[in-house]
Amino acid sequence: MNKKIIILLLVFSLSALMGGCWSRSEIVEEAIVLGTGVDWTEDGQIRLTVQIASPGAFIAGGEAGVGGTQAPAWVVWAEGKTIQDAERYLAMKVPREIYWGHSVILVIGEEMARQGTSLVTNFFTRFRQPREIMWFMVARGEAKKVLEAQPWLSHTSAQAVGFLTRMETGFSVHLWEYGAMLSNKGVQPVVTAVAVKEVAEARGPGAEGKAPAQQGVELSGVGVFKEDRLIGWLDPNETRGLLWLKGKAQKGAITVPSPGEPEREVSIEIRRSSTKIEPEYDGENLCFNVKIYVEGDMVEQQSRVNLATPEHSNALESAMSEEIKNRCIITLEKAQWEYGVDIFGFGEAFHRKYKKDWLKLQNNWDEEFSRAGVNITVEAHVREIGLLTAPASVQAE
Repeated sequence: MNKKIIILLLVFSLSALMGGCWSRSEIVEEAIVLGTGVDWTEDGQIRLTVQIASPGAFIAGGEAGVGGTQAPAWVVWAEGKTIQDAERYLAMKVPREIYWGHSVILVIGEEMARQGTSLVTNFFTRFRQPREIMWFMVARGEAKKVLEAQPWLSHTSAQAVGFLTRMETGFSVHLWEYGAMLSNKGVQPVVTAVAVKEVAEARGPGAEGKAPAQQGVELSGVGVFKEDRLIGWLDPNETRGLLWLKGKAQKGAITVPSPGEPEREVSIEIRRSSTKIEPEYDGENLCFNVKIYVEGDMVEQQSRVNLATPEHSNALESAMSEEIKNRCIITLEKAQWEYGVDIFGFGEAFHRKYKKDWLKLQNNWDEEFSRAGVNITVEAHVREIGLLTAPASVQAE
C-alpha cells in the first residue's frame, strides 16, 4: 500500500514539473526587431531606433514589397538618458512586446561612436535577448538614416547590410568580436562603416526621365577606434590594405597594368592568401617582417599582349605583388602616423614571441607601434588565365 502511494505521489510531482511553457509568448504578440541603431542627439540624449518586421512581410502571399500595400518594415525610435530608458519610451509606441533576438545589425551613429561605444554595447551584451553574433558597424552620419533606407533587392536595409557583410568583400565584425578587440591590448578595434547613398530609380520601358532618387545602403570602408571611441576612417581602398595585413583578404580582385601595354589593365581574382607577421626586438629597436602569400586567377584582360608566355606571366605576378604592397603601405602609414594605433594585431604577434617584454610595453603599445619599422614582402602567383590562352586579336606565332 505504501509503495502505491509513493508511486502516485511521484507521478503527481513529475506532472507538476511538466507544466508547460510558463514564459511562452505568441509570435503574434511580438514585434520582431531586424535592425537596431543608436545615435547621440544634439541635446545630449540617446536615440534608439529599431526596424521592426511587418507581420505579413516575409510570408508567402504577403503584400509587402514592390507593388504591395504594406511596407516590409516599420522604423520607429525613442529617446532617453540610457538605452534602457529609451527602450522604455519605445515600448509606449510599439503595440507589441519588443523582441531583440533576431536583430541582424547594430549600427552606431558617427557622433555616438565618437562619444564612446561603451554607452551602447554595455546594454546589448548584458541584456539576454540580443545575440552577440549580430553585425556591429558604425554609420557615416546617423544610424537612424541607415535603418530608414530602402534597398532594391532586399525587403529591408538591415537584411541588405547583413548580406553585404556576409559576402566578406569588406571588413566584417560581430558584436562579440568588437568586445574581444576592446579587451585586447595588442590590437585596437576597427568596425565596418556603412553609408546611405542615393540610387536613381529608372522607370519602365517607354517612360521618359527618371523617378526621384531612392535611398540605398553600401559598405564604406571601416571606422578606426582608439579603445571605444571613433577617431577616423579608412576608405574602401585602404580597407583592402587592412585586410591584407590582418590576413583576411580571402575574396576580391586586384587590377594591375598589363605587361607590354601599361595603359591597359588586367584583373586578377583572389583564389587564396595568407599573412605571416614576425616581430624582431633587441630590447630597444622594434621591427616587424610581414610576409604575404597570394594566389589568383586572371579573369579579365584589356591589352592584346599574350600573357601566357613566361616573360609576361612573371611580369604580371610582379605587378600584382607591387600593387598589394603599395596598398598595405598606404594603410600602414595612415595607422602609424595619422591615427597612432595598432589596428592590425602586431601587438598580438609580439606578445606571442616576447612574453616578458610584452609586460613592459603593453601599456604604451600604440606608441611603440607608431615608432616600429615594418618590412613587407609579397609573393604572388597567377595560377590560371581562364579559357583563353591569348586574346582573340593576338595571332599565334
